[in-house]
Amino acid sequence: MLDITFYTTTDQPPRSVEVAENIYEWLAKSDFSKIGKSVPTKILVEGEEEKIPLVKLSKGNRKKLRSFLGEEIIRESNAVLTELGDSPSKKEYQDGTNRLRKLQELLKYIENEHYLYLQRV
Repeated sequence: MLDITFYTTTDQPPRSVEVAENIYEWLAKSDFSKIGKSVPTKILVEGEEEKIPLVKLSKGNRKKLRSFLGEEIIRESNAVLTELGDSPSKKEYQDGTNRLRKLQELLKYIENEHYLYLQRV
């Protein structure tokens, strides 16, 4: 599992979305990785100042990421509904909806303006 982490400018703990390697690779090859630029940024993490590569969730970056994730959620929803059919088993449902759930979790943090930075590394 790999993490995509969201930070505030306060000493609040960062929030991470754990994604499987295949989802992370897919995101890295998609427009998700092209929105915003990672810049070494000083930030408080657990009370200590660290300098880590972060993408600032400016109004423009946030809007682009929201749009990308929204489009992908629609695409993934259509694919899941087609793939799973009418009566999938619990395991088929969980496996089939994993990427959709991760996209929705990422969107939740992107939309929350409390989070000002994103770490994709």
